[in-house]
Amino acid sequence: MKFLTDDKLVIVGAGGMIGSNMVQTAMMLGLTPNICLYDIYEPGVHGVAEEMYHCAFPGANITWTVNPEEAFTGAKYIISSGGAPRKEGMTREDLLKGNCKIAAEFGDNIKKYCPDVEHVVVIFNPADVTALTALIHSGLKPCQLTSLAALDSTRLQEALAQEFGVQQDKVTGAHTYGGHGEQMAVFASQVKIDGKPLAEFNLSAERWAEIKHNTIQGGSNIIKLRGRSSFQSPAYNAVKMIEAAMGGEKFTLPAGCFVKTDKFQHVMMAMPTTIDSTGVHYTSPTGTAEEMAALEASYEHLCKMRDELVTLEIIPPVAEWGKMNPNL
Repeated sequence: MKFLTDDKLVIVGAGGMIGSNMVQTAMMLGLTPNICLYDIYEPGVHGVAEEMYHCAFPGANITWTVNPEEAFTGAKYIISSGGAPRKEGMTREDLLKGNCKIAAEFGDNIKKYCPDVEHVVVIFNPADVTALTALIHSGLKPCQLTSLAALDSTRLQEALAQEFGVQQDKVTGAHTYGGHGEQMAVFASQVKIDGKPLAEFNLSAERWAEIKHNTIQGGSNIIKLRGRSSFQSPAYNAVKMIEAAMGGEKFTLPAGCFVKTDKFQHVMMAMPTTIDSTGVHYTSPTGTAEEMAALEASYEHLCKMRDELVTLEIIPPVAEWGKMNPNL
């Protein structure tokens, strides 16, 4: 089996459903033979490792551990789903305090054991602020750490494909920006349906409002349907993000990244991005006045969550970030 690289990939939270799917996806895509499964729950991570051994992937060198030093040492790429999952009736923000404490420890482990890591993807909710916390604690450059935001855009794409009866990849430009939560900004002005602008389809304001609502509640709908939070779609998209960082196919769906523009600063938020072997690169979104206002409102919500982390003493005040991470 031919692999993209021989570098060590660590899957954090590998004993869970997202983590186990990420391991299998990474092997099936041939990213690297050297994958380390890390989780604090020994039976879970041990069981996933046994399942992977039973797949008998040619050339695989899959290891597992509950020891963070063993897991992180020598890592070049990391994906972390190592937080508590969202349950029915919960918002992503309900997970804020506990998961951001986990993110702080995760960042500390990176700084301590693998400061030469190439790229890190954070996918546990609320992903915007868990990723920000991990970035501050890790000491990494902003281009080296991203968070999963693509599912909001793929859910919008799916809804529009169903609305107009076209194959999903025929819907382009269906993107959401800002926060990965109830306050996301849903953009329609760049959408095309099989090459034609959405504006030409005379979609009613009421129907568009329904589609936006369903997009925002897409994760909650999965919980209602399956009795648990999404695991296959976040696993696949996270692995595609790390594949791009490894030098594979570029990842062009929106990703959460650390931004510094005239309007938006000191947060992680979804932007028009490209992930490649040099890291993540972003541009500023373009949209209608209404869309940009929604994006600014989403940014303000992210700032409030960030400031709550400062109050909880999980991260220092913005002015002191440089002491913990000189790259910020």
